[in-house]
Amino acid sequence: MNSGDVAWILAASALVCMMIPALALFYGGMVGSRRILNMMMMCFGGVSVVAVLWAIFGYSMVFGNSLGGAGVVGDATEYFGLGQLLAEDPDAAIPPALFAAFQLFFAGITTAIIAGAAAGRMKFGAWMTFAALWATLVYFPVAHWVFAFSSADGSVAGGWIVNNLKAIDFAGGTAVHMNAGIAALALALVLGRSAGWPKSEHVKPHSRPLVLVGAGLLWAGWFGFNAGSALTAGHSASVVFLNTAVAGAAGLLAWALVERIRLGSASSMGAASGLISALVAITPACGAVSPLGALAIGVIAGAVCSLAIELKFRLGFDDSLDVVGVHLIGGIIGTLLIGLFATDAAPNKTNGLFYGGGFGLLGIQTVATVATLAYSFAVTWVIAKAIDITVGLRIDEAAELRGIDIAAHSESAYLMDEEPVELGSPHRV
Repeated sequence: MNSGDVAWILAASALVCMMIPALALFYGGMVGSRRILNMMMMCFGGVSVVAVLWAIFGYSMVFGNSLGGAGVVGDATEYFGLGQLLAEDPDAAIPPALFAAFQLFFAGITTAIIAGAAAGRMKFGAWMTFAALWATLVYFPVAHWVFAFSSADGSVAGGWIVNNLKAIDFAGGTAVHMNAGIAALALALVLGRSAGWPKSEHVKPHSRPLVLVGAGLLWAGWFGFNAGSALTAGHSASVVFLNTAVAGAAGLLAWALVERIRLGSASSMGAASGLISALVAITPACGAVSPLGALAIGVIAGAVCSLAIELKFRLGFDDSLDVVGVHLIGGIIGTLLIGLFATDAAPNKTNGLFYGGGFGLLGIQTVATVATLAYSFAVTWVIAKAIDITVGLRIDEAAELRGIDIAAHSESAYLMDEEPVELGSPHRV
């Protein structure tokens, strides 16, 4: 066990944890001033409920021995409660408890991403129920497919995508971004449109500076997310770190350029969205491509995602904060482009089509993409529909128009001039 590796994964875990408030700021600035607290609470609340489940049985479902060796889901009882991780493993590259903490934040942030599709109109209790069920029935199995490697001696069976199909997903294009993006689409379809969508004043962003601050903090956290997935403080992490940096910058510039050409100006919201879309796309590919490949992926993601966000208006679904346009489309782009831009000079040591590898890798990446999308959409739709039928997903329209912060949390983010508070008032504002 190398102390440098341990120190790096400790730091990377903290960086990924920082992505939780970063996402809350990013999403919070994009909603109206009477929706921000609920949006941020959905992020923090969703991560928290997933963290509890992770400690009880989630880690075991993801990294436990695959039931029946089928590669579908791990044994939920193998590491139940994580007590087994307290003992020191002399053969482990990093402490198993640290690896469990690092992956915990992956599970949490993936679930929180979905919240952007339900901004301002979903009951908080329904969201917390959804987060728990979605993590259990969707994220944990799909993460097992993608992240659970079989042991070298065959004593532990892992997930089918990484071991049987041998698709490349360095840090979570399938399990994280496509998974969350297609789930956001399913939830938005069941939840329905916001009152007055798409022209209501209450759905407009209230603080673009918060969006930029959140995007910047997400960029910083992404280095822990991607480079930390190397699980060592060495060459692979360094290449991944570089690819993550240049791809994000390229995506920001590409989205801004497309906006300038189409709309006459480059917006701050567009710049932040371009940055995030490119970071999404480079996540699965960061260990498979060269810096030039990372630049190409960033440019393609920034340009395509800037156009893809228009789909919700053309198709009539209310994806409030463009989770579909950024995470779903960006994740698909990054996962599939591995089949073109992968080079054996990168840590994954596999060639794509443009480097003489033929169409084989592209086909493998396509199968992984289709399988993830089909499973996640179907199960998410069933979860959302079941909650809607039983306890209901939506707050009432009057509360939605007044602002969900008051309706769900009895609080306001900002003290408005028209809402004076008397001394000694028991009411929170």
